[in-house]
Amino acid sequence: MDARIVAAKKELGRECVILGHHYQRDEVVRFADHTGDSYRLSQMAAQAEGRYIVFCGVHFMAESADILARSSQHVILPDLNAGCSMADMAEIGQVEDAWEQFVALGLTDDEGNGITPITYMNSTAAIKAFCGERGGLVCTSSNAKAAFEWAFARNEKIFFLPDQHLGRNTGFARGIPLDEMVVWDPYQLQGGQTAERLREANVILWKGHCSVHQRFLPEHVDKVRAKYPGIQVMVHPECRWEVCQKADGIGSTDQIIKTVKGAKPGSSFAIGTEIHLINRLAKEHPDKHIITLDDSGCLCTTMFRISPQHLCWALENLVDGNVVNPIKVNADVKRWARVALDKMLEIQ
Repeated sequence: MDARIVAAKKELGRECVILGHHYQRDEVVRFADHTGDSYRLSQMAAQAEGRYIVFCGVHFMAESADILARSSQHVILPDLNAGCSMADMAEIGQVEDAWEQFVALGLTDDEGNGITPITYMNSTAAIKAFCGERGGLVCTSSNAKAAFEWAFARNEKIFFLPDQHLGRNTGFARGIPLDEMVVWDPYQLQGGQTAERLREANVILWKGHCSVHQRFLPEHVDKVRAKYPGIQVMVHPECRWEVCQKADGIGSTDQIIKTVKGAKPGSSFAIGTEIHLINRLAKEHPDKHIITLDDSGCLCTTMFRISPQHLCWALENLVDGNVVNPIKVNADVKRWARVALDKMLEIQ
């Protein structure tokens, strides 16, 4: 299988670029021309020169690549079943319904004069377009703080979706008290909030989460500190607020990698993020003690769907002139989603 992938890559040459997310399994990500988190891979997709972009990630990432790519390029997702449970927690009809209620309450108008919508990268193209059309933008865990600054310069309120934890942790780091951030539950009347609470809130958080990062609990931090005195706890901002408050550092995937690489030999880290990344860091830095924050830490099951077999099948079809599993975003959706993504790429 490996030999077939190498042969197909060689034959396609510069016409094909393979992008691999950090959470991807080792036997796939080693064939990637570029690796990174969703922000870095978005940049790579926008800069790709070949005709084919094979995205070893999940569906929303491939959608973003198609939005940023040229019209002559094809974006391929090796397995169409590679989705994202967090992205699925914000359905466009539910989001539009919530916005209509904001308008009815006088919190904003249709164009977003009153509330700035921000969607995390882990969302569908339709949600990204929703934000772009209403003066908002997309953010990643790397630039969420800068996105908040940009949004508050425009309005006094932010509507953040779909990950409540990233929104809460970012808002709190900016100095917003927890009681000035409310959670909108799409399955309850008026999001489960009173009109007064919505008017008082600075940040309205969508009730969504990452199934991997929400597994980490405050007691995991206490347990690992008791077992390994002096260990540094690093967690992703998709983790619960209570976990982040106990950690020594909070950072995006790329920030976690940079911290580990820059640490002195002999340093110890307990990391709260996806297990494939942690295991890879441990192998790459044998001079450091690197473990998961929780021994039963979960892998990203949807990312794991992309296998060497899927990658090989996609590449060999390209060699034969067949584009399989193409990801194409509707032109109208692409227009406004591109607006939101371009703002994301501009903000550091």
